[in-house]
Amino acid sequence: MLAAVKTKVGYDNLELLDVEEPQVYGDRVKIKVAYTGICGSDIHTFKGEYNAKGLPVTLGHEFSGVVVEVGPDVKNVKVGDRVTSETTFETCEQCIYCKSKDYNLCDNRKGIGTQANGSMARYVLSREESCHVLPETVSLKAASLTEPLACCTHSVMEKTSIKQGETVLVIGPGPIGLLAAQVAKANGAKVIITGITKDKPRLDLAKEIGIDITVDSLVEDLREVILKETDGYGVDKIFDCSGSVFAVNNALPLIKKKGDFVQIGLFAKKMNELDQESIIQREIRYIGSRSQKPSSWELALELLANNKIATDKMITKIFSLEETREAFEAVMAGNEIKVLIKSNEDLD
Repeated sequence: MLAAVKTKVGYDNLELLDVEEPQVYGDRVKIKVAYTGICGSDIHTFKGEYNAKGLPVTLGHEFSGVVVEVGPDVKNVKVGDRVTSETTFETCEQCIYCKSKDYNLCDNRKGIGTQANGSMARYVLSREESCHVLPETVSLKAASLTEPLACCTHSVMEKTSIKQGETVLVIGPGPIGLLAAQVAKANGAKVIITGITKDKPRLDLAKEIGIDITVDSLVEDLREVILKETDGYGVDKIFDCSGSVFAVNNALPLIKKKGDFVQIGLFAKKMNELDQESIIQREIRYIGSRSQKPSSWELALELLANNKIATDKMITKIFSLEETREAFEAVMAGNEIKVLIKSNEDLD
């Protein structure tokens, strides 16, 4: 079968290869892939910026499809089910994190598209526990956004919680920022999203999908906007989706005392200078949010089923599997919101 494979470390080294179809065993489920979203981590892998282990590997971890075969130990998932899948392919099953289903924190976790072959192929294997059967109202196309959306439900709904009428700030209007803003909005918040001038199309989209206030921080005074909207107290919650130290430090003094600051975006460097004085003096809870866990997926699918996420506006371009390289180039050009790869033309 055709697959997009990262063959070795370094920049690029992404090849379309004819590889063997995966075979089911144990609790594994074989999925005929419909759509795969290209994630920022896929771009980092393409550029050779991640210390990828276990190469060669087929990329792709944000996907949907239809079950075509199940292993002998599979109990509930059936052939013909429309599904999406968590990225967890294998864990140690023994650590305290596995026992609490915090698989995202297992030191021995193997992920689909990173340590196990992913979904930029005709077929992909997943474990039954990771598979989620789609609600009838959720299309295969929309379901390909479940993984990034689950990262956002984890950060917005599980690492903190939003009370009706709270004001929140989302930093960075990329795909994760736009999804996090919609999750916050669906939970009753007034949402401010900020970016820079080159983000204008994404800030315009944020307005179109119902985000309350958009701010170009290079043109407008973010502090002035926030203090005006919050009677001078600052926002209740901040979600950083940019990974920009500069943006984070500008935002820390703008959060209400005792507020929650949730760090979603990854910084370029491991060690950074942060405004610790604001964290201490304002009694801010600075919270890390990593990936997602099973409960995050249930929350994400519920939002999709209830039409709380504008997936049709988020998905701006679709390429065939044969056009994988062009799809990666489109993402790196920075003019699209969410780019999908369609693996099998007969699935929609």
